Amino acid sequence: MTLERHDEERLAALLKMLPPAPEGWVRAAQELPRARQEIDEIARRAQDDAEFRAAVTADLERALAQAGYDVDPSLLPELREKLSAS
Repeated sequence: MTLERHDEERLAALLKMLPPAPEGWVRAAQELPRARQEIDEIARRAQDDAEFRAAVTADLERALAQAGYDVDPSLLPELREKLSAS
């Protein structure tokens, strides 16, 4: 048990020595759950709605804009992958 406590204390000391995470990383980590939820919602909608599926297949960005989605462009590759798997 003392070995485990020593390991935890050492780990805590090492973590304290690290600089704070960059602001962009923190913001991205905070936004990620909402982005994943939106990607899942879009994929479900494409699966359930043939017209929407055809639109996103033809022109993803345009279909999303017309449907009122404001998806970060950096998430489009993940969305395309999810849509192709559906």
